[in-house]
Amino acid sequence: MNDRMTADASPRHPTFGEALKVWARIGLLSFGGPAGQIALMHRELVDERRWISESRFLHALNYCMLLPGPEAQQLATYVGWLLHGARGGIAAGTLFVLPGFLVICVLSSAYALFQDTHWLDALFFGLKAAVLVIVVQALIRIASRTLKTPAARILAALAFLALFAFALPFPLVILLAGVVGYVAARTAPGLLQPQAGHRSHVPDLPSVIGEGVEGGRQTPGRAFLVVAVCCALWIAPFLLLAMVPGHTGAFNAIGVFFSKMAVVTFGGAYAVLAYVAQQAVDTYQWLKPGEMLDGLALAETTPGPLVLVLSFVGFLAAFRDADGLDPLLSGLLGAFLAAWVTFVPCFLWIFLGAPHVERLRGNEALSGALAAISAAVVGVILNLALWFGLHVLFREVGRLEAGPLSMPLPAWSSIDLHALALTIVSAFMLLRLKTGILTALSVSGVLGFLLSWPL
Repeated sequence: MNDRMTADASPRHPTFGEALKVWARIGLLSFGGPAGQIALMHRELVDERRWISESRFLHALNYCMLLPGPEAQQLATYVGWLLHGARGGIAAGTLFVLPGFLVICVLSSAYALFQDTHWLDALFFGLKAAVLVIVVQALIRIASRTLKTPAARILAALAFLALFAFALPFPLVILLAGVVGYVAARTAPGLLQPQAGHRSHVPDLPSVIGEGVEGGRQTPGRAFLVVAVCCALWIAPFLLLAMVPGHTGAFNAIGVFFSKMAVVTFGGAYAVLAYVAQQAVDTYQWLKPGEMLDGLALAETTPGPLVLVLSFVGFLAAFRDADGLDPLLSGLLGAFLAAWVTFVPCFLWIFLGAPHVERLRGNEALSGALAAISAAVVGVILNLALWFGLHVLFREVGRLEAGPLSMPLPAWSSIDLHALALTIVSAFMLLRLKTGILTALSVSGVLGFLLSWPL
């Protein structure tokens, strides 16, 4: 079936058991940061299984791009909610994070005990090449289905340049795109999308109705319940810590600090990691200089959101201030606490806002705004893909600073020929042989380990 037929076909509604298996698979294979994770979900949910239509996937992604926190995890939660209501959202969001969290706990423990991550580079060297091809493949598909008019293509190009060449703040780019789309929909319909194109092949998923959504509107009682439950879960660890006097260590500071991060992390993980590194080293003295980079390397080579690096910080903070507890147990509790207060708010944003966002699909002006954001998101994914590609294919990537220009610039002499070869092999498997993602990742991973491990 060609891409056009796949995009237009009515979604097939999966059982909850089927969905659980796929969410677990996505959680295990979600390497490559937000670009790779969005690409993987697009392939699994839109292209291969047709559980959600192209435009509805992008509609959900547009909303998640506006939220604080990891957009890919929130996108999984949103789609899970669309398919199976609250239990689907909880399952999707949790399974998206859980494998990576368990891996980061193991790696943080090894790091704290041995202070060495070189073996990890060899283990995941090949995976990055395969993920790069998956990202490019998804980018091409999303762009072909989203950029239907010249104006949409221009907007995507402008968004890419704003991010890649001028390093403008990500939320500002998305906000400006939304304003342009809103104005265009009211003054020049059809400029950014064909008439009625945003809704022409987006069947409603009936499972959403009845989940506290009446006539497309979330009831006040449901909204209050969502806020109450999520806030109670958010603060529950602090109440539990208060019941264990003398054994809190750094837990209170970890919980409060990362709770603040959860509500201000607009623009994805990279927008906040520099601030977290500064505070963790200079203010709280949880980490030594340079250790944040080690944590980032661990998070980039494990599945799940990049903000799982915060669990690495929480682990070291509690490990080094165990306050009478076993250091390893204290570190694991610190990692869990950092992850808990980081991700619980993500469920709040989705369960509270998604019903209202679904209503906006029928509003022409707001649909125009979201269509513009869709076009800008193509530029965002292109920027992420290029950034990821540069760091996969080159050992050294600096920055070109010239007036308003601020863009990454690789050292051409540092090109990694092994990484380039693995990328070509992955491209041949995925694009020519049409192998599955798991097969491509496995082959590339084994080849990468053999090429990079010192003899």
